[in-house]
Amino acid sequence: MKLLSNPLVSTLISRLRDKDTDALNFRLTVKEITKQLLYRSLQDAKPISKKIDTWRGEELLETLDSSSFVVVTVLRAGMPMLESVMETLPEIKAGFLAIKRDEITHKSKLYYDCLPDCSGKSVIIVDVMLATGGSLCDAIEIVKNKNAKEIISLNVIASPEGIAVVEKEYSDVDIYLAQLDERLNEDKYIIPGLGDAGDREYNTPE
Repeated sequence: MKLLSNPLVSTLISRLRDKDTDALNFRLTVKEITKQLLYRSLQDAKPISKKIDTWRGEELLETLDSSSFVVVTVLRAGMPMLESVMETLPEIKAGFLAIKRDEITHKSKLYYDCLPDCSGKSVIIVDVMLATGGSLCDAIEIVKNKNAKEIISLNVIASPEGIAVVEKEYSDVDIYLAQLDERLNEDKYIIPGLGDAGDREYNTPE
């Protein structure tokens, strides 16, 4: 796990925790944190040289090869994160997974899978909350079965328990995290957490 640590991230996380932050600003804040996570996760990525038509004519410039990446969101809370990645890398391919947690068993269940070709690609999985680790482990397993070259996970907040589960099962997956929270409660919710991120992003009745 690689943890972001700076005053700006702390400020943005505090904004998400504020119960008076409206849906629009919640989504915008998630997107801003995602850009910081994306920057951190790709800072060692190797660029390619590409001919680009500039104001001075054609030049050979360094750029990331968007075709070598895929971004995958876990619906619904991860949608602003996916949008943030695609705003930064507009040519990147996107995939969608719908994984719902059973509130009694706390187990995750996949009910929608729409992924592009992941063979030989670096796949970036985005989700706001990493609680028990069940949904992320399910997403990682699905992506691995698509022959991805490597998998990166971007998460806004996580519990120590969830991180431990994912790192035990998939030690080869790099997790980039904005905030590590205290614990899970008896209902498997992150404490202090944010509340239900998807509900807060889209004004869904609780």
